[in-house]
Amino acid sequence: MPPEKAVLVIHGGAGAPSKKTLTPERQAQYVADLERALRAGHALLKVGRPALDAVEAAVMVLEDSPLFNAGKGAVFTHEGRNELDASIMTGQDKRAGAVAGVTTIKNPIRAARAVMEKSPHVMLFGPGAERFAESVGLEIVGPEYFRTEERWKALQRALEAEKTGGGQVRAPLESPAGRPYFGTVGAVAVDQEKHLAAATSTGGMTNKRWGRVGDSPIIGAGVYADDPTCAVSSTGHGEFFIRQVVAHDIAALMEYKGLSVRAAAEHVVHRKLKAPDHGEGGVIALDREGNYAMPFNSEGMFRGCVTEDGRLYVAIYPES
Repeated sequence: MPPEKAVLVIHGGAGAPSKKTLTPERQAQYVADLERALRAGHALLKVGRPALDAVEAAVMVLEDSPLFNAGKGAVFTHEGRNELDASIMTGQDKRAGAVAGVTTIKNPIRAARAVMEKSPHVMLFGPGAERFAESVGLEIVGPEYFRTEERWKALQRALEAEKTGGGQVRAPLESPAGRPYFGTVGAVAVDQEKHLAAATSTGGMTNKRWGRVGDSPIIGAGVYADDPTCAVSSTGHGEFFIRQVVAHDIAALMEYKGLSVRAAAEHVVHRKLKAPDHGEGGVIALDREGNYAMPFNSEGMFRGCVTEDGRLYVAIYPES
């Protein structure tokens, strides 16, 4: 496959703020960081690096941005902590790695890859995952590194709503405009050798309790990669994505029903997710021929791609 056939697709979370309330300045910031992530990953694909390197590089850019609910911009738990989850998978041999509930690893996606490549396990959790990450030389930071004032204020609003809402303990992540959205980030790529990879990273849900873990580090729900079918990264209300095994379901529809990547992804997002109780969110999905889909059933989804001809595309809201 010639270099121009390498494709990278990313997302920065489904359920973007209302188009009426997102200022042009803020939108420009989102677009700039999405473009930086695309360029970081695609630069590696162009020189023949594997898809695994590209998705890791793209996700790291988004983890380092305070705008997205992953890494630096992670939301707060009920106890006022930032607990991060991430996963990564390669379609060539279905190796996978994940971390959950970590609080001191600067880039959780790097830790997920290290679990895959430097341990016999698939998922590590909490302090154990942090000790492992330190043992393999990953960058460790103080918990205060992840704090942003915007996310802290979102927690305070959720706590106040909980007090006045009769003890309700579940509150969604909020946008600057107060609208619920899901800020998980992710990437899928196909490289020059036609191998696929997928990666997902998140801070979870504002005001989450009791060690709650969503779909992002769950292989088959928040992430999946399989060379004969597709690579998928999910974003949305994690409980629904886990129950529907969303990422793997898309691959299964392609394998057993013969659907295209677009048809499979749209069926899961627009029909299966919404059928039981409106599972809000979206996915990015990519096959080894460079065909991709970015469906979502929320008001918007931060997303972008570098197509096989090298063109950059970034969007937030549905196309008119």
